[in-house]
Amino acid sequence: MAKLGRELSAKGIDVINLSFGEPDFFTPEFVKEAAKKAVDDNFSYYTPVSGYPELRKAVAEKLLRENGLTYSFDQIVVSTGAKQSLANAVMCLVDPGDEVIVPTPYWVSYSEMIKLGEGETVFINATVENNFKITGAQLEAAITPKTKLFMFSSPCNPTGSVYSREELADLVAVFEKYPNIYIISDEIYEHINFVGKHASIAEFDSIKDRVILINGFSKSYAMTGWRVGYMAANKEIANACDKLQGQITSGTSSIAQRAALAAYQGGLESVNEMVAEFKKRRDIVHALLTEIPGVKVNLPDGAFYFFPEVKAYFGKKNGDQVIGNAEDLCLFLLNEAHVSTVTGEAFGNEDCIRISYAASEDQLREAVLRIKNALAKLS
Repeated sequence: MAKLGRELSAKGIDVINLSFGEPDFFTPEFVKEAAKKAVDDNFSYYTPVSGYPELRKAVAEKLLRENGLTYSFDQIVVSTGAKQSLANAVMCLVDPGDEVIVPTPYWVSYSEMIKLGEGETVFINATVENNFKITGAQLEAAITPKTKLFMFSSPCNPTGSVYSREELADLVAVFEKYPNIYIISDEIYEHINFVGKHASIAEFDSIKDRVILINGFSKSYAMTGWRVGYMAANKEIANACDKLQGQITSGTSSIAQRAALAAYQGGLESVNEMVAEFKKRRDIVHALLTEIPGVKVNLPDGAFYFFPEVKAYFGKKNGDQVIGNAEDLCLFLLNEAHVSTVTGEAFGNEDCIRISYAASEDQLREAVLRIKNALAKLS
């Protein structure tokens, strides 16, 4: 979709891109200044595979300060983005034939990482009616003797769903019955939530030793291109991931690590300003989407996405064009409305599309108006 959108833009067509999975904000100035200073201070050599000790200690301090979680610095592994942290964990935990439970919708790379680990993905389908979240009963029904791992995100990409502490407790009660199952908790959107304090499944002492907490700097500090993420896990898993990473990429960029260190030492003022803007946009887009007939949408509690159900338009036509599925609808919206979105099939739900609101308020208002007018042409 991004490629097709660029091709239309190259022809002079005004395309509004709502397919982006990154904040439309700049990295904070104090973070950029730290990177410049690192260059001047000659941080140009190989770093420890797991990251600079100062950064790992800053991560541990952040987890204690903001999340009430106690980790030693040697339980932290810094990687080239949270994506690598996720892949490291899957590669170290999953053996051929192991089953990995993944609630849908899910971030597109989860299932591919599991394939690389030669595991089998077991999906649990969540719907818009339940705010795209699963229950403990659904989780327990999916568990078999082959289950090795549970993998999820909160706040979630692509739905923006956020699990409350009570909802996490419902899942934890199940995990307590199955002590051989590990949990990967992807919390990269932690700070972009509109419900107050973030709840982590690692807060539950009964299962904490089996939780691999994944986070990073890309979303909260608008540092997507810097590629710095990390995991916090028990020492055995952290050591295994350190060993694996040492044979693949070694340490993360020295300059990016110094920038990340400054981010965690610099407080949350810039983060809170960004989140306030995202909340404002969320409310605007939600109000506009609910006015479109046939579009079923919930109110996301975090991240910067909507994941509306659009199956009411499947089977409808615009001239000779028939909308058979979400991909057809995305192509129709791109060519007819000049708005770029993403098919929900990529995220495990073929009845939905993903809309990012990481765009200006004016662009968002115009984009949803275009979508509404385009959909009105289908009959």
